[in-house]
Amino acid sequence: MTVLHLLRMLPELFAVLFGVCAVLGIVYTLFAGALIGRFFARRSATPSHYPGVTIVKPLHGDEWNLAEHLASFVEQDYPGPIQYLFGVHDSADPALAAVEALRARYPQARIRVVADARLYGPNRKIANLVNMLEHAEHDVLCFADSDVCVDRRYLLHIVGALQEPGVGLVTSVYSGLPAPGVWPRFAAASINYHFLPGVITGLALGRARPCFGQTVAMTRDMLSRIGGLTQFAHHLAEDFEIGEAVRRTGATVAIPPSIVQHACVEDTLASLLKHELRWCRTIRAADRSGHLGAVLMHPLPLAILAVLLSAGAPYAWTLAGVSLLARAWLILRADRATGARRSGLWCLPTCDLIQFGIYVASFFSSRVIWRGRYFRVDAAGLLTPVFKDASGTGMHATADFMPNHSDEENAVR
Repeated sequence: MTVLHLLRMLPELFAVLFGVCAVLGIVYTLFAGALIGRFFARRSATPSHYPGVTIVKPLHGDEWNLAEHLASFVEQDYPGPIQYLFGVHDSADPALAAVEALRARYPQARIRVVADARLYGPNRKIANLVNMLEHAEHDVLCFADSDVCVDRRYLLHIVGALQEPGVGLVTSVYSGLPAPGVWPRFAAASINYHFLPGVITGLALGRARPCFGQTVAMTRDMLSRIGGLTQFAHHLAEDFEIGEAVRRTGATVAIPPSIVQHACVEDTLASLLKHELRWCRTIRAADRSGHLGAVLMHPLPLAILAVLLSAGAPYAWTLAGVSLLARAWLILRADRATGARRSGLWCLPTCDLIQFGIYVASFFSSRVIWRGRYFRVDAAGLLTPVFKDASGTGMHATADFMPNHSDEENAVR
């Protein structure tokens, strides 16, 4: 067999390879669809008592619907005392207008704003959290991102799960809440029909070890046991690393059968691709082998590749049709389980192709853009800030941040 003959066979060989992966992806899709309903059908733990809770929210900028998202944390059916800490790096941050509106709307709420510019590393979110901790009044700490909306029983679910034996941290799965427009709906579809089923399937198989910044709840004692938050100031996936630190103490990370909503606001294709690529590279930094295996979450693009490389062989077209049906079934199952008001069927083929392209691109660079700043991510998931040179083409590393541990050690005592 000549080299030329082998080269001629390569497209067909790759077509078969992609076809096999598409078959495995179809099996995964059907499995994920069956699991997602079972996950949310579980019973939530009920608190035995109602300790005081400090909700710690880092803010940055005037985000879409920010006032309503913050208000959802105030409107809780929780009988225990609640303190609200909102943190910014700049006292002129426009996000504070939403906090002032919150004060006027809920004068009984115990709200405190912390404006503190101290940094401990390139992860500014961690710095914001550390700066707020010294003002926390209660022993139960609930860290939650600013772009999250919750229902009225959110704290009941979180505190109930945290009181279960052996639990050291509680986190929440989440769905996408799109802002008006087409591209936010694409971003929400990516969360609801790729990310969420993948997490639930990984949990069922014992493969996933998630911890999501949308909710990270723990006691002050547990925070001290893991050594505080400053150690995560150089990590891209700081939420994942916090979860791993808790697990190393022998405690578990609980995920109640409830869901929070994450705002999707990317209003252009470019902003959508930048955000999704950072997200995908964050997942790769946290779990490289799991990210590689996530190729099976894309049966439709894999089947389309098989169609193209096989010159339209009947088996490849059959796989493409079955993949499309399997993905549609998963979407309907996810919508039913999460109570979604909008179905993702309208954007199914396009969304799957875009998501597959982002997945492939995540392997070819370690650079991410976060809050308008550029970073490189090393093999350990650590961030190195970079800046553009005068020509706007070159990227250079900046000096490392020097963490200041003493402030946080006082805060968590």
